[in-house]
This record gives sequence, C-alpha cells and structure tokens, in this order.
Amino acid sequence: MRKVPVGAVYLAGLAPLGWIVWLVVSGGIGVDPVKEIEHRLGKIALWFLFGGLTITPLRRFLRVDLMRYRRAVGLVAFFYVGLHVLVWLVLDMGMLWAQALGDLVRRPYLIFGVAALLLLLPLALTSNTASIRRLGRNWRRLHLLVYPAVALAVVHYLWQMKVVQPQGWLWLAGFGVLMALRAVPRRR
Repeated sequence: MRKVPVGAVYLAGLAPLGWIVWLVVSGGIGVDPVKEIEHRLGKIALWFLFGGLTITPLRRFLRVDLMRYRRAVGLVAFFYVGLHVLVWLVLDMGMLWAQALGDLVRRPYLIFGVAALLLLLPLALTSNTASIRRLGRNWRRLHLLVYPAVALAVVHYLWQMKVVQPQGWLWLAGFGVLMALRAVPRRR
C-alpha cells in the first residue's frame, strides 16, 4: 500500500460525485432530484466517515496499515458532508434562512446532522500539518470529536427514515462494532 500516493484517495473520493453528476445529466437521478442528490451525498459521507473509523481497527487487528490515508479519507468525508448540507441549504431551502430554521424545528433529525457538521468542522480545519504541529497532543484530543460526530450522523440518518430500513440498522450495528473494537484492551 505504500506505493499508492495519498493523492489517489482524494481522486478516488471524487468518483461518487462524478456518478451523481452523471445521473443528473443523464436523467437517471429520479423523480425528486434534489432529495435524491441530498440523500446520496449524505450516504457517501457516512461511507467515508466509517472508512476513516475503520483504519485503526484494521491496523490493530489485521495488521493492515492504512494510517497514512486516514487524513485524506476524513477530509473527503467532510467534503461530502459539506456538499450534503450545501444541497440542503441551496437547492432544498433556496437559501431562505427562515425556512431552513423552520425546517430544523419541524424535522429535529436535522439538528443531529447540523451538530455532526459542527463537530467535524474543527477537525477538517485542523487537518493540516501546521495545525497538527501547533496543537501538539491537543490535536489528538480534538480529533476524538469524530466519535460523537459519527454517532450523531448515524442518528440523523436513522431518524430521517419514516420507517427504519434494514440498512439503517446495519449502519447502527457497524458503528457499535467499530466502537466496541476500540474498547478491546491492548495486549502487551
């Protein structure tokens, strides 16, 4: 894996966006394109968030070291979270802030999504070499916010369903497994 440059992660991270653009251009996005784009971007963000959380257990339990790609995976995840929110604000709400605030009140699961975004924002802003050096040990502490952020994102995803589909429960179970793996004591 050492031969794969980190930049390849960023490039590969654009593939799902390219697919969404293709669906929009070809007319295959569905009858409610804004909702479909919004949901697809949110689900892609979840995939990348989970990908980032999976890197440490892979190294610890399977000796697969992808740590050099973790920052890139996290930033790609944040990119999709940002696009997800941007589509909601611009295409769904039409930049009408009062309507967006009313939507937050009517659909409380949106608050969980916004909270996840707010927790991920400082992580994205400090995911550069200068911030890592400047923050020192505090950088690792700050980046522990990823766990509650992903938990909030999973709750946001589950709650937005009228009836929780089996894949919703799989996301919850997957998050539980990833957290349980972190609780396994290390052997000396």
